[in-house]
Amino acid sequence: MTTPLPSPGPAPRSLPGRRSGTLTAWLFLAPALLLFLYFKFIPMFEGLRMSFFEVRPYLGDEWVGTDNYRTILADSAFVSAMWHSTLLALGTTVGSLVLGLLLALLIEGKARYLWFVRTAAFLPVVTTMAAVAEVWRIMYHPGDTGMINTIIGWLGIGPQPFLASEDSSLLSIMGMGIWRGTPYDMMIFLAGLVGVDRTLYEAAAVDGASTWRRLRHVTLPALRPVFWILFTLAAIRGLRVFVEVYVLTNGGPDGSSEVLMTLIYKLGLQRGDLGVAAAGSIVLFVATLLLTVLVQFLRRRQPR
Repeated sequence: MTTPLPSPGPAPRSLPGRRSGTLTAWLFLAPALLLFLYFKFIPMFEGLRMSFFEVRPYLGDEWVGTDNYRTILADSAFVSAMWHSTLLALGTTVGSLVLGLLLALLIEGKARYLWFVRTAAFLPVVTTMAAVAEVWRIMYHPGDTGMINTIIGWLGIGPQPFLASEDSSLLSIMGMGIWRGTPYDMMIFLAGLVGVDRTLYEAAAVDGASTWRRLRHVTLPALRPVFWILFTLAAIRGLRVFVEVYVLTNGGPDGSSEVLMTLIYKLGLQRGDLGVAAAGSIVLFVATLLLTVLVQFLRRRQPR
């Protein structure tokens, strides 16, 4: 009895066929790549070029080397804005991560009504930032008739100045940032929770582990990659904040809420120091890049 020969597998694609497929893929990508080139990369390199010049429209740019960088780094307003940006990024990142995880744990499941809860909770993310900031500016009204002051007044707390005070303006912006960033983090956590092996929960329950121990030893380790991704995204989002600060306080009062993006905007478009503003933008880009590299380095050093 003869053994039947195995059927041949699919024939490998010819070299012209592979080239045709690659060319088709690049043709589909070409419109998006052209948009990125025109609106992203060309302005980026133009900003890098401008950072080494004193920009003088209609008169011709004058080479100044690294003077713009020395000017921006020695400016006390820039140092203060950098500190405010760091505090804002740290506060919004930690707050949105913690609240996002709590919300994800609360509404995780397959109940029919949960789709409505998730959709309602995600609405702040898809709402225009300028509109959201304007609503919060009205809610933060420092008088007795302000919405938030009315609510805390029911608890016996007196009216708070919120955006009108140097001591609370940055914290007020941070609160709005946490409110807006929490739903996004919640949805990513929900996606991460779907991938957690349910047999681990069952085994932990059989061993008598409490809810807190299951959360600590099963859920959180399984969500570690999600934490790193969200930390990176939230930190970058916090460093690049602009619209909410511009609408709520425009950096005031007395520069107490000035961040890097609003300072760069004022330097370039209000004072006309385009070269110095470009240098500040490059410094912000380098800070964001270093933060991303640092987070990735720390992630890779974590035991798997």
